[in-house]
Amino acid sequence: MKGLRLLLAASLTTWGLSVASLPVSAAQAPVHFADLNWESGSLITEVLRFIVEKGYDLPTDTLPGTTITLETALAKNDIQVIGEEWAGRSPVWIKAEAEGKVVGLGDTVKGATEGWWVPEYVIKGDPAKGLKPLAPDLKSVQDLVRYKDVFKDPESPGKGRFLNSPIGWTSEVVNKQKLKAYGLDDSYVNFRSGSGAALDAEIASSIRRGKPVLFYYWSPTPLMGRYKLIQLEEPPFDADAWKTLTDADNPNPRPTRSLASKLSIGVSTPFQQAHPQIADFFTKVQFPIEPLNKALASMSEHHTAPREVAQVFLKEHPEVWKAWLTADVAQKVEASLK
Repeated sequence: MKGLRLLLAASLTTWGLSVASLPVSAAQAPVHFADLNWESGSLITEVLRFIVEKGYDLPTDTLPGTTITLETALAKNDIQVIGEEWAGRSPVWIKAEAEGKVVGLGDTVKGATEGWWVPEYVIKGDPAKGLKPLAPDLKSVQDLVRYKDVFKDPESPGKGRFLNSPIGWTSEVVNKQKLKAYGLDDSYVNFRSGSGAALDAEIASSIRRGKPVLFYYWSPTPLMGRYKLIQLEEPPFDADAWKTLTDADNPNPRPTRSLASKLSIGVSTPFQQAHPQIADFFTKVQFPIEPLNKALASMSEHHTAPREVAQVFLKEHPEVWKAWLTADVAQKVEASLK
């Protein structure tokens, strides 16, 4: 975390030096976006950046970081926009929102979800590939204690392996606490990938080889549409239990399914006040799940830069984004796509 803070500080210092060296007119009010390191977050960010740049004539840039460091930066107005904010999940966000420092705008992707998943063939088998069901009675997260040998960790053969989010994601803390809450921390290794891309690669590699794999995942993502997956059941949502899962220091976390997903655009309050027209645009943003997943799949399969995929999305789906904008702004965006 110390290294991440230094990265954040260095990046912000670089911004300051760069802006100071520019003419006043060129350096006017850049909008700093969070550089999100998962596919849907990066694509949505680039769609928003393109519209802000071309439709509202404001320069933008991005700052990398973890969920926690970026939310902290947003609360300080060091960055102004987080393009995909799972609002209400992290203590950092909840505190900043209660203090009036940040706002979640819109409901950008309806139907988003998250949880613990296994490939369908682990439970049902796959006769076409010669795979027999390895855990035919696996239905819930609580059942996993009986199946640690199915999901054997190659480095700790006496335990199973659970693929968690990368360190620094809010969900990483929640999943770590869930392992304790479900009594699985002695049976499973809490394996954390270095990035969202590394997590994807680990899951995809296991599925291609027909191997059992247990992992945390979410939608919208290309992986969800690419493979047959089964989400494991959890107890109904309990708000008090959820608080124990989001608190990394709580010694007695309690089991519950995750808070229902609501994806918003996170903005700093000063940005909302300074740019009410853009804030109004953000409240109207909504990505239909099917074309979004299609764009994400294309980005993943062809290793295309999010900026390029964002422009293709805008060209192919004017009926989606024009509904977010006033006619004059939409006209400027459309002209820049030609």
